[in-house]
Amino acid sequence: MNFDFDVLFTSDSLLTLAKGLWFTLQLTFLALIGGMLIGTPLAMMRLSSNRLLSGFAKLYVDFFRGLPLVQVLLVFYFLLPKLLQWITGAAYPITLGALVAGVITYAIFEAAYYSEIMRAGIQSVSKGQTAASYALGMSYRQTMFSVVLPQALRNMLPILLTQTIILFQDITLVYAVGWKDFLGAGTTLAATNNRPTEFYIAVGVVYFIICYILSSYVKHLQKKVAIIR
Repeated sequence: MNFDFDVLFTSDSLLTLAKGLWFTLQLTFLALIGGMLIGTPLAMMRLSSNRLLSGFAKLYVDFFRGLPLVQVLLVFYFLLPKLLQWITGAAYPITLGALVAGVITYAIFEAAYYSEIMRAGIQSVSKGQTAASYALGMSYRQTMFSVVLPQALRNMLPILLTQTIILFQDITLVYAVGWKDFLGAGTTLAATNNRPTEFYIAVGVVYFIICYILSSYVKHLQKKVAIIR
């Protein structure tokens, strides 16, 4: 029970933890953007009447949702440099930075989940509004981007943020490939200072505070969306 929390507030500890937290926040935000950019076309393909497009989107979603994230991380970590070497014809595997490789991996994986959220959001918009848009002479693209998607985004925003909280927590799995996220920084400091309890408690408290704030905001958004409906 001989705790020494002063070790948390040394300049080296604070700097290392800050770098780890910044990496985690960057990766979460960029993976969210990437997942949305990939997930939106997938959702529209899934809703398409074209069997080839809808079949590809369904296969993509089912494939990645059926794999453990840590396995996807390991595969991309070892496969991506060799794949880039094969594409570019380089003499050696091309190693990407931890942030770039992490964004690519998480964006591709999370797109399977974001696409299903977006598909549900698109389907939540009344078909009567789509029919009215066509009656006014709007094209499919105009209808989707001007009428359907803005309302769908409002409806699915709470669920999107909930999935983003899960993504934020899942970033801790990068320890499997040796990338230094917030938890990884805490683990390194715990081993260096021989104070695992203090550092793991501190890291856990920070994760709890961030997730609690985001979860409270999600509840607030759910109430606002319910009122608008």
